[in-house]
Amino acid sequence: MAAFERWLVAANRWLLILMLAAMACMVFANVVLRYTTNDSLVWAEEISRYMMIWITFLGAGLVLRFGGHIAIEDLHDKLPGIGGRILRTAIVALLMAFFAAMAWNGVDYLEATQYQTTPVTGVSFAWVYSALPIGFVLLMVHLALVARRYIVTRKYLASSEMNADAAASI
Repeated sequence: MAAFERWLVAANRWLLILMLAAMACMVFANVVLRYTTNDSLVWAEEISRYMMIWITFLGAGLVLRFGGHIAIEDLHDKLPGIGGRILRTAIVALLMAFFAAMAWNGVDYLEATQYQTTPVTGVSFAWVYSALPIGFVLLMVHLALVARRYIVTRKYLASSEMNADAAASI
């Protein structure tokens, strides 16, 4: 299981890095072309917008692993021992139910938009909105992999690149 988890995190991170780099290159090229030739890549803005949607949903699971989402922890601080574990178990269960419901609704939304096409590229919106169910299933997988540690110790995974405490102090 540890090997799968390492592979999942690495694949998820590299996919995000590549997508963000591609998006940055497209936007930069479009800006340069617009100001130097007074013409632009018609498709660059649309593709960049849809890539940002994908980056958001694919990156949410990684942020969850490292405690980067906004959280109100006052009640955690007030409930020591078993009370805190019960609270964290309830939170994990509610998050898992919410993620499952959103993945399910994302599939419904994907099916509803499958015959609509994007204005410039003509791609089915199903490709764009498939980020919803895929992102929420990925959130469920990431949550399942870190749930035990979070419930028992109230600790997130540590990473020098992703440190929620350091980001909060900035």
